[in-house]
Amino acid sequence: MTVRVASWLLLVLVAGSLQGCFPIVSPGNGAGVMMAQDRREKDVYLEDQKIVAEATDLIYGQFKTLIHVNVTSFNHNVLISGEVPDEATSTMINNILNGIKNVREVNNELAISATSSLASRSNDSLITSNVKLRYVNNGRFNPDHIKVVTENGTVYLLGIANHSEADAAADVTSTARGVQRVVKIFEYLD
Repeated sequence: MTVRVASWLLLVLVAGSLQGCFPIVSPGNGAGVMMAQDRREKDVYLEDQKIVAEATDLIYGQFKTLIHVNVTSFNHNVLISGEVPDEATSTMINNILNGIKNVREVNNELAISATSSLASRSNDSLITSNVKLRYVNNGRFNPDHIKVVTENGTVYLLGIANHSEADAAADVTSTARGVQRVVKIFEYLD
């Protein structure tokens, strides 16, 4: 394997661990390029980042290490995934998110269970990387319009898309190794 291919594979693996939008960009000029490809307004894009930061601070400030929660915001729609010990904790986290400015809708996908293992989270990162890699040459939709989040083998797809793009993304996602379920959380243009 050449150094160039090994470097590319390493980048893809790191990208999956970030659970964010494809492509990975550096701060500064790259963020502007990524925003230009995004269908969200610039202000909404930045508000989504603020929502995630505030939600993460509030959740982990209150619950510390009893939980494993991922917060994803796309166009003010928030996905929370991960594991919590009981329904009361899930409800409290849902309420925290509903109290954050600019949150329009909360998709609560928290599982009531023990926190996932490092091996499980690493597997989810590999699944995300595999899905994003499959998106690159699909030709049916722009990969920059789809946000991919994987939790315990379930892949959540977020974005602003038309129905054919969303269906194509779900189709491509479902063929990736390790994907157990695909959940579409899109806002539709048509």
